[in-house]
Amino acid sequence: MSGRPALAPPGADAAIWHDVECSSYDVDLSLWRELADESAGPVLELGCGTGRVALDLAARGHEVTGLDSDAELVTALEERASERGLPARGVVGDVRSFALGRRFDLAVLPMQVVQLLRGRDQRASMLAAASSHLEPGAVLAIALADPLEGVPAGPITPPLPDVLERDGWVFSSIPVAVREDAGAVVVERVREAVSPAGELSRAEVTISLERVTAAMMEQEGANAGYTVRPSRQVTATSEYVGTTVVLLEAPS
Repeated sequence: MSGRPALAPPGADAAIWHDVECSSYDVDLSLWRELADESAGPVLELGCGTGRVALDLAARGHEVTGLDSDAELVTALEERASERGLPARGVVGDVRSFALGRRFDLAVLPMQVVQLLRGRDQRASMLAAASSHLEPGAVLAIALADPLEGVPAGPITPPLPDVLERDGWVFSSIPVAVREDAGAVVVERVREAVSPAGELSRAEVTISLERVTAAMMEQEGANAGYTVRPSRQVTATSEYVGTTVVLLEAPS
């Protein structure tokens, strides 16, 4: 034992930090709601995390399946759905190679999930796996971060931190630098946690987003047999960059 204070309560690390850094973002929810309302049946969310989007759609009456590679995040989603009596379930799996044995009328990848994949081959695997789970003519919606033009490399003037209080703990996360690295945008964050006893823990983490343009994603989708629909925009705010949502129609 190192004697250092824990950065989160035991057994809650991944879910806590996912909530801290993602749960307050709601600018895109109106678009996912609109797409779900237009679909005729169940929704699949790839890279669902703790259920920011899945639970919102389920609360509107949609049947939602959320898939994520992190079992802790999936458990959090299922517990929250059960507590609220919502028609959402979680599945642990890899977006590049999952097999659920059923098809959906809409699949979504919010918050730049696809940019966590590395290279064209991994995106192609995701497109193939998604296609095998979509009804003919169903839509695959993929959110991409807008190019970070104008954002200086290196240290940045930090915005207000993302903050969450839970069970006497106070968690905060703040981006402190942005840099380019081999075709990716690397965001450096500092995470801090204050325990109920007042002990402070601090850790530095990096998140790497591959640069993928809408044109690239649309071409890769077309190569995989999808039909490209007009993309949609989620506007930037003072706290979040804008995103382009690529819409691909599954082959018949």
